[in-house]
Amino acid sequence: MSYITNQSIQDRLGSAALLQLADDDGDGQADTAILDEVRGAAEGEVNAYLARRYDVPIDVVTHPDLVGLLASITLDLAEYRLRLRRPPVPDDVNERLRHALTWLSRVADGTLELPSRGVALTTIRGTAAHTHGESRLLSRDELSDF
Repeated sequence: MSYITNQSIQDRLGSAALLQLADDDGDGQADTAILDEVRGAAEGEVNAYLARRYDVPIDVVTHPDLVGLLASITLDLAEYRLRLRRPPVPDDVNERLRHALTWLSRVADGTLELPSRGVALTTIRGTAAHTHGESRLLSRDELSDF
């Protein structure tokens, strides 16, 4: 399941910028293979982060409230990858990349959660147990003679 399309990338950048960044053969059309590669890499990176906590890809049909968020984050990564092809990368694109990666990292480590009910948590890493309560009364060292 895709979070963005090649058309989404064109809508984000505009036709002129897209041609400058993705028309390697000079035919006046953005090269589909380049857009597919950039889009696939960006979606893969998003999924790599999200997979630490959720089953991926996230089904945006089941969770339509995540469409805009996941599209925006994925577009930030895709735009950065495209602009890397023709440096320098503008400061605003670098800033959006930093923001996207920070957000993805925070979701991956559990500091943030996806803002949608019922997104399936991943079980690939097994189940985790967490304990709460008072700290240990006796340490391992204190029990070593028993």
